[in-house]
Amino acid sequence: MTAVLLPVSLLNAMTANAAVPATPSGWSLVWSDDFNGGAGSLPSSTNWQIDTGHAYPGGPGNWGTGEIQNYTANPANVSLDGAGNLRITPIGSGQNWTSARIETRRSDFKPAAGRILRIEGRIQMPNVTGNAALGYWPAFWALGAPYRGNYWNWPAIGEFDIMENVNGLNSVWGVLHCGVSAGGPCNETTGLGNSRACPGSSCQSAFHTYRFEWDRSVNPNQLRWYVDGQQYHSVSQAQLDATTWNNMTSHAGYFILLNVAIGGAFPNALAGFGTPTAATVSGRPMVVDYVAVWQSGTGTTPPPSSPPPSPPPGGVDARSTIQAEAYQAQQGTIRETTTDSGGGQNVGAIANGDWLRFDGVNFGSTAATQFRARVASGAAGGVSGLVQVRLDSLTGPVVGDFALANTGGWQSWRTIPANIAPVTGTHTVYLTFSSGQPADFVNVNWFTFSTT
Repeated sequence: MTAVLLPVSLLNAMTANAAVPATPSGWSLVWSDDFNGGAGSLPSSTNWQIDTGHAYPGGPGNWGTGEIQNYTANPANVSLDGAGNLRITPIGSGQNWTSARIETRRSDFKPAAGRILRIEGRIQMPNVTGNAALGYWPAFWALGAPYRGNYWNWPAIGEFDIMENVNGLNSVWGVLHCGVSAGGPCNETTGLGNSRACPGSSCQSAFHTYRFEWDRSVNPNQLRWYVDGQQYHSVSQAQLDATTWNNMTSHAGYFILLNVAIGGAFPNALAGFGTPTAATVSGRPMVVDYVAVWQSGTGTTPPPSSPPPSPPPGGVDARSTIQAEAYQAQQGTIRETTTDSGGGQNVGAIANGDWLRFDGVNFGSTAATQFRARVASGAAGGVSGLVQVRLDSLTGPVVGDFALANTGGWQSWRTIPANIAPVTGTHTVYLTFSSGQPADFVNVNWFTFSTT
C-alpha cells in the first residue's frame, strides 16, 4: 500500500482537539475555553450559561429570527465529547427540533482605548450538505451587553456575527448588525456583511479558525472578519454616523454566543422556501475546539514589582442607596422590571458564581460596619445561597455576607442586614454569589452600608 503524505495545513484542519493557541507576541489573553472535560458533561458553568426554550423571558418569540427549534440543556444537544471539543447537536424532524445555544457569563469583552480585541474560535460546521442540510444555521457571534435583561434594544446595542452558515453551503458569513430595524445604517435586518468559501477544505468537512477584530488602535476605528487568517470583510467607523457607532461601542462590552438554529429567516431566504424540510437530517453537530479572546498590548494586571494602583476616585457614597442595576460590570445576571417600592429595575437570574461590580464606592473616614441589601427569592425548596461583599478584587476575602432562601417569590422583597469588617476609604465593591446548587437563588434591588 502506497503511503499518502498530507500537507500540514490539511492535517491541522482534520485535527479535532488542538489546544488554545499560544498567545502571540504583543498580545495578552483575556479569556478562553478549551472545552476539556468528560464526555457527555455540560460546558463549564463558570464560563457559560445555557439558554433554553423558544425565547428569552419577555423577549421576542423564536429568538427574533423565526427559528423553530427548542433550545435545551440536554447533553444530547450540548455537551463535551471528552476529546477537547464542544458539540452542539440539533435533533428532530419535520417542525419539531431541539438544539442548544450557550453564551458567555462575561459580557465585558471590549478593547481598551488604543488596543485591538480579537475573538477567535476553531470550529467545524455541521458536516451535512445539500437537501439534508436545509434549515441548519450554525453561528459564532457576540451581542452587546445591554441586551441582557432588555431584549428589545436590538440592533442598536450591536451584534458581531463572527461565523454564520446556512443550509450546508460551503461559505462563511461575517456580519455587523447595528442602528435601527428595519433599514438604517446597517441595512437591517440584513446587516452589513460579506461571505466567502472556506480556504482549502470545505466549512463542513474540516475545522477552520474564525476571527473577529475590533481595532481601536487606528482612527477611524475598524471592525474586521477573518477565516483561517484571511481577511474577507471589514467595516470602518467612518461608514456609520456618530450616534450609531456610539450606541454599539460605548457600553460595557459584548458577550459571546454559540448555537445551531433550525429554520428561520436566513436559511429560508437563501433556500427560497421554508426550512427545514422532510429531507433535513437530524443529529449533525457543530464541533467547537476552542474559543479565545485576546487583546493587543500588555495585560491589565501590573507586574508584581509595580506598586498597587490608587483606588478610583469616590463616585458613589457607600451610605446612599446603591441601585443594583447601576453596576459597572457583571457576570451571569439580567436586569428586569421590579415591582418593589420605587419601581425601576432589579438584577435577577443570579446563581452560584455570578457577580456585580461597583467602582469608586466611598466609605469615608468613619468605618462602615453594616451592610443591608434589598433581596427577593423564588428559589425552589432546598435551594439557597450567600450574598457576599468583597473589596477591590473578585477573589478577595469576604468582608461580610448573609444567607438567603425563598422569600415567597422573585418579587417578594426583604431588607436583610449583615455585619461587615470595618471599611473606610474608597473601594471597588463586588457583590458575589455562592450556592451549592446551580439554580438561580436571588434577585437584588439595592444595597447600602452604614455604621450601625
